[in-house]
Parts: sequence; C-alpha cells; structure tokens
Amino acid sequence: MDLKDNIILTHNQIQHKIRRIAFQIYESNVDQTEVVIAGIESNGYILAKKIKASLEKISDINPSLCKVTIDKEHPWKTIKTSLPPEAYTNKSIVLVDDVLNSGTTLIYGVKHFLEVPLKKFKTAVLVNRNHKKYPVKADFKGISLSTSLHEHVHINLEGKIHQATLE
Repeated sequence: MDLKDNIILTHNQIQHKIRRIAFQIYESNVDQTEVVIAGIESNGYILAKKIKASLEKISDINPSLCKVTIDKEHPWKTIKTSLPPEAYTNKSIVLVDDVLNSGTTLIYGVKHFLEVPLKKFKTAVLVNRNHKKYPVKADFKGISLSTSLHEHVHINLEGKIHQATLE
C-alpha cells in the first residue's frame, strides 16, 4: 500500500480542522474574556499552540497557553503544567491532545485540572479513534475515525507540511 493511501488528513484539512475547533472554543466561551488552552506534551501542545493562534485571529478572547506534561506510560504519576494552579483557577480551560485513543492520558489530565475550581472545562482532539477505556469524550474533535486496535494514527504537526496517517 502506498503511503498516500494511508493519509487520513492532509495539511489543508488539518488547518481547516484547527480553525473549526478554534471557532467552537470561541462559541463555547463567548461570555469569557480569557481561556486557557492546555496542550498535552508533545503533539497536543503543538496543536494547542496552533489553536491558540487561530483563536487570537477570530476573537477578542485572551487565550493563555499551558504545557501539560504527563508520563504516558504511568499517567497516574505527578502531572506538571507550565502554569501554576492559580493561573487557571476559576478560568475556562480546554485540554488538547492530538489523538484520543483509550482515553487514559486525557482522563488523567482532566483529573489534574479538576483539583481547582474552574468556570468551564472542555476537551479537544484532532483525531478521535473511539477505543475508549474511560468515560471521557472530546468536546471538540477534528475527525472521528473507526480503526482496529492494531492500527496507529500518526500526526505530524512539525515542519511546513502537516498530515495525519494511519499505519
């Protein structure tokens, strides 16, 4: 099978999905002056930066960026954020990751942020694979994709050309 046959999102499609997610975040937070865009390291953080840039272009909301570091092999261990808890207390937060597969990373990220009072909490992913082990959902998603457990979704958001492939 040719690599082109495995492309599930092209560069232009990814740009469109990012813009659409930014509009959904704006619509969900139209009554807010600030929103924290928290991206799970590494691809989730890159995606969060792109969503933040798009949100700044389309709205007057002041988005803050937060890097969330989770040990994906041991997600129950200490989670680190680039912002202190007081910077997101009583704010609206959107937790961003590139792919929602089992939901493990996202659910532990959600748990971390729920340790402080929040105005609103939403999640966003570029690809939702529908293989969840935990009751977590993506409020904003670029695409939902039914795959086998043996397949892997690879998201490339670095460099000039972005794409999502199924391997």
